[in-house]
Amino acid sequence: MQADVIILGGGIAGLATALELARAGMAVTLVEAGVPGAQASSANAGSLHAQIPHDPFRTLGPEWARRFQPAIQLFIASIDLWRGLEADLGADLEIRFGGGLLVAVNEAEMAEIQICAAIEREAGLDVELIGRDALRALAPYLSPRAVGGAFAGIEGKANPLLVAPAYTSAARAAGVRIVSGAGPASLAADGETYVVSAGGQNWRAPRVVIAAGSESGRLAAQLGTPLAIDAVAIQVSVTEPAAPLVPHLVYCASQKLTLKQAKNGSLLIGGGWDALVDNEGRPQVDPVNLAANLKVALAMVPALASLNLVRSWAAFVNGTEDWMPIIGPLPGHNNAHVCFVPWMGFTGGPAAARLTADMVLGRAPSLPVPVESFLPRAL
Repeated sequence: MQADVIILGGGIAGLATALELARAGMAVTLVEAGVPGAQASSANAGSLHAQIPHDPFRTLGPEWARRFQPAIQLFIASIDLWRGLEADLGADLEIRFGGGLLVAVNEAEMAEIQICAAIEREAGLDVELIGRDALRALAPYLSPRAVGGAFAGIEGKANPLLVAPAYTSAARAAGVRIVSGAGPASLAADGETYVVSAGGQNWRAPRVVIAAGSESGRLAAQLGTPLAIDAVAIQVSVTEPAAPLVPHLVYCASQKLTLKQAKNGSLLIGGGWDALVDNEGRPQVDPVNLAANLKVALAMVPALASLNLVRSWAAFVNGTEDWMPIIGPLPGHNNAHVCFVPWMGFTGGPAAARLTADMVLGRAPSLPVPVESFLPRAL
């Protein structure tokens, strides 16, 4: 039976889109180069994040942050979907909502956070500015160097090792045909039909969704619209389990840091530090940046000094220079859609999938998000 739609990519974005469309009655084939969910969807640190990322804010400034407001609205809507995801998928995903803290260690950083908070509030994010005393009461584990910060109560975390398998099971149960281990795919238009080729096989359908992470730009280019999407190697570390210490998702305004404690007590330490890429194109941990990342984490949460590091790993994440999602039909191809959320695809995947499914099905957007801000545009 010919599919109604082919999904290219088996990460969270692709699997969630496939599930949405199958539940709406479409015959869906999903083609994945490797193992579903084995790339960025499972190698990330599991943050559910809605605040403006502070590193690009410092580089690109307040005007960029205002242009980023539609993405904040996407993340708010997506986190709302995350709240019901365990019931929807019938699985424990270790989702917890303890709130997120962006921490300042001096007054200049606090001034930057105040600008961010005002822009975030305009986009509908509930953010509370807190001073030194309130911060100490809320997060006594933080270093005395912390002078204040911003708290977003909707933020949280989930276990990425559980999410993609749960989506895979739910998609199969809904009737999605999942083709894994297909290798790199190519995409072409043949009249009113799209042809996907991979591993010596061909699939045809009148609709296609490109949800292939960093490969999305290459595939879109095959239909005449190259997209500026990059694969960036970063690294994450995890400690041995510890007693409850950090109930929040923690960021540092001055340097790259994300920190959270998993259900089993392990603490995940990241922040987007660059990893190395070997001669075969594989990401590898950079020991210099590992040491720098751990130094920042120890300065922010001194109690980490008593814990052993269990593992560090490197993986590719998918990014764009402007940090904006790309969601919608390609120019000149009303039935070829892109579903892509850079940098924070773990958070934004469920909402991006819902909006993509809305467009494929020809229905009005079912989330309060300005989708016109995300439409694909050629380089």
